Amino acid sequence: MIVPQGERPRDFPACERLRTDREFREVVRKGARVHTTHYTVYRDSLGGGKRQVGISAGKRAGGAVARNRAKRLLREFYRTNKAVFPKGTRTAIVVRKPPEGAVLSSVCAELLPALRRRWGANEGSPCGPDISSSAS
Repeated sequence: MIVPQGERPRDFPACERLRTDREFREVVRKGARVHTTHYTVYRDSLGGGKRQVGISAGKRAGGAVARNRAKRLLREFYRTNKAVFPKGTRTAIVVRKPPEGAVLSSVCAELLPALRRRWGANEGSPCGPDISSSAS
């Protein structure tokens, strides 16, 4: 797929994922964290030009449907807001409690201010109040 100039890549390739439980646990153990109402985000420095993100939703986050929807929304959040996840870092996002009737704009509204307060960001967000998830 060729992405037109000025648009962000809309993928989440395997090289950008935390692939093993060991990697994920290491980020959670060593990383700095930020809490929101529904999510906890951990980040540590990996160095280099590679960014990695892992998403987890345990059974306490609800049934399979709620967990999968929450993870789908978080993957889309990552795809549309890669600037918030700088290169050279590993980030783990844990769903504490999935929000009822969540859409992409509500996830953005909750996570972006918290991430910017904690770690700062360089770029504006494409998420707005009128953007909803295509994964409804």
